[in-house]
Amino acid sequence: MEPTKKRRTKKAYVPIRAVGPAENLEKAMEALESLGFTEVEESTPWREVFSEYSDDELPGSVLSGLRYREGLTQKQLSDLTGIPQSNISQMERGKRTIGRERAKRLAQALNADYRTLL
Repeated sequence: MEPTKKRRTKKAYVPIRAVGPAENLEKAMEALESLGFTEVEESTPWREVFSEYSDDELPGSVLSGLRYREGLTQKQLSDLTGIPQSNISQMERGKRTIGRERAKRLAQALNADYRTLL
């Protein structure tokens, strides 16, 4: 029997940001380095990381991702925020802008910072 061919996976890099006691920073860095993480002095703005999305599409993708993270359907999110489900659908598809007040209501229901939705 011939061995199964393994797919080559593209390496994905993710930033980590943590909060903790200052006296444990060195131990934390050693542990992360043993796992292949490195410390970088510069950071990349998050909008540059998702450059495949236009400015109109990105907030909707973020909304969809936050909703998925919280395990909510559009209908459940609608019930929590009072925003019609059809509007949430349009926002996720980039067909409707989110706006500051809606972003605040959505972010509260999704345990997120409202500014990520703008």
